[in-house]
Amino acid sequence: MRSIRLILGVIASASLLFSVNANAQENNNRDENGNVVRGAYETNGFWDNWFIGGGAGVNTFFGYGVDGKFAISADGFIGKWFTPCVGARVGYKGLGLNTAIQNGWEFMTTAEGKLGMASANLDVLWNISNSISGYKETRFWDFVPYFRAGYIQTKGGNYKPAYDNGTYCNREWGLGLGLLNDIRLGNRLDLYIDATGLVVKNGMPSQHKLNSGKNVKSEVWAILPSVTAGIILNLGRTGFDRHSSITPTVIPVPFTLEQYNALQDQVNLLAKENGSLKDQINTLGTKAAKLDALKNGQLYVYDNGKFVEAVETVTTPSIVYFDKGSAKISDREMAHIEFYAKNALENDADILLLVGSASRQEGTHEFNQKLSERRADAVKKALVEKFGISADRISTLAEGDTNNVYDTPEKNRSVTIKIK
Repeated sequence: MRSIRLILGVIASASLLFSVNANAQENNNRDENGNVVRGAYETNGFWDNWFIGGGAGVNTFFGYGVDGKFAISADGFIGKWFTPCVGARVGYKGLGLNTAIQNGWEFMTTAEGKLGMASANLDVLWNISNSISGYKETRFWDFVPYFRAGYIQTKGGNYKPAYDNGTYCNREWGLGLGLLNDIRLGNRLDLYIDATGLVVKNGMPSQHKLNSGKNVKSEVWAILPSVTAGIILNLGRTGFDRHSSITPTVIPVPFTLEQYNALQDQVNLLAKENGSLKDQINTLGTKAAKLDALKNGQLYVYDNGKFVEAVETVTTPSIVYFDKGSAKISDREMAHIEFYAKNALENDADILLLVGSASRQEGTHEFNQKLSERRADAVKKALVEKFGISADRISTLAEGDTNNVYDTPEKNRSVTIKIK
């Protein structure tokens, strides 16, 4: 008896542990946040997700005054999954039962023998793997506990010492629990390991009197455990489809006639403004096309729809601006110097005066005086080295921060180019 309990316990524990580990490794049925995705699933048709199976194993009997021994057991069943988590099956289990029945209350003698046994079973299945980890058709191992109701018949018998000519027939109802381990081999084929225990009356093997005239103590409950393994064949359409996301339809509030007319007037006004903007864009495009032939660095005036080159000479002073505390000429200001040199300094008789300035916000009076000198020298160097103006034609004057005549400090950080 101890060896039987030990073997059945090890098998049940191993299947449970392996099932939990297999479920823990499932990570393909999670959303982008790592949460398990469950339902909702579309209802499957009548012929979808059916299965049949069969296998063989061992059973025994634990009861008062009955010493159970291993006997061969076979089972077959047919069932259907209604949802990814809930299903049902009906099946047959039987072949034999091997017991030793003690003689009534006194336990003075023992009758041993084999008898035939058959049971019709109804199981309600719960796929706990899909319930906890979310449905996944390709999961390798599913852990499926179930509730069983069974109707059992024992018949025949080969007991020694014999009684009642060694034959009898007995029927009992039983209730129990089981664990179905479903191992996926393919889309249509699974391997299963099924462990179950059925609670029955202790006198289920026999209700007959033995030689002493005593009854076996039948009012005590006993357990009929079994472990079987076999193959499951999946029929029909397999798997479950998840409901697609449905965006609710938004029905607008109906417009009144006045609201509709007001909106139509706005549409017409916007269409008119759009047409006007298109005309302006076309006009600007035509004007822009006339700039294609212009040369950089040349002075042009707009006359009667055309840009023509200006012939007058620019003689107004030009100003070169600097960053705060710096005497370095930026690229933008260098372009201004280039334009001035090419358009205003063609007369060799002209004498240039470069007046350097600094704003009072840049530093002390002495610092600003030296900064204005460096700025004037930088402009002179550019005119001489980059644009070929003779150094003899250029004179410089550094006024520091004494000539802050402009309204902002940025304008006073400059060099003014004057023609004497």
